[in-house]
Amino acid sequence: MEKVIYALWAPQGESRESFNARLLTSLPEALEKTGASRIRLNIRDDAVAPAAPLTQQWQDPQQDATVQLWLPSANAMFRGPTDAAVAAHCGRFAAWLVAESAIIPNTEHPPVAGQRTWGWSQNSFISFRSDITWDQAVRHWHSHHANVAIYTQANFEYIQNIVVRALTDDAPDYDAFVEECFPLEAMTDPHAFYGADSDAKYQSHLKDMIDSCQAFIDFSRIDVVPTSQYDFAE
Repeated sequence: MEKVIYALWAPQGESRESFNARLLTSLPEALEKTGASRIRLNIRDDAVAPAAPLTQQWQDPQQDATVQLWLPSANAMFRGPTDAAVAAHCGRFAAWLVAESAIIPNTEHPPVAGQRTWGWSQNSFISFRSDITWDQAVRHWHSHHANVAIYTQANFEYIQNIVVRALTDDAPDYDAFVEECFPLEAMTDPHAFYGADSDAKYQSHLKDMIDSCQAFIDFSRIDVVPTSQYDFAE
């Protein structure tokens, strides 16, 4: 099985509300018919509007939704029907083959098929710094930063996806995709985001996180998108 991540852009002129409704109503079933499993939709909706200040943008326009799924094979000769189902629901899309690492599986607030997952999900499309090697970036990300992300934040799900290769010609040159889920209050309360019960703890966690991110992330080529998470077919 191989995991594929799609970034979707809404058709020009379609409202985000209409776009989200179409995705949730018919895309999971269409994808399941192509052989896709473990389908997850991440959409930008009113529920995550309070987190808008946390958005970081490289792409213009920025992606409107994310689809994560698994296929028996992501090879182009087999992926065509899945790409077609995605294309029928958006204005354009980009896709990547990724390797998933579940650092913190969501056991506290398990998703219920077809329902919005509790809290909110931060989708981060990441590019590594160009002045260090890919191996150095991954080593820092896996051996140091993963631990920092665990102890400095109130995340109840933390999934690392390293990009194996782009599957579409126009896919932005990301190196990784990270999904982290937080309580709703973390959208507007930095102390809640960083799991801090005092200003001193908040400042310490914030500094550790910033220092670790700066060691391997190119912040001029990153898209961070607050979303609502929906899981579908197993």
